[in-house]
Amino acid sequence: MTDVSDTLTLTPKHHDKIGIIHCGVTREGFIVVGGQPRNLEDNEEFMFNRDHIKAERHGSIYTFTKAN
Repeated sequence: MTDVSDTLTLTPKHHDKIGIIHCGVTREGFIVVGGQPRNLEDNEEFMFNRDHIKAERHGSIYTFTKAN
């Protein structure tokens, strides 16, 4: 089960942290997790293995979830 504190929902030009790991949406389609940049297409998801965070994009809504 995922704890609420293990999930972030962001829109472009916003950022926050899951624990000590920075997650941000720099601009539409471009995200950063723990210093690792990545382009993310609409309806795409990507697992940042180093930080165990899954990023998902649906339109302008980006969800970052800490994997257990």
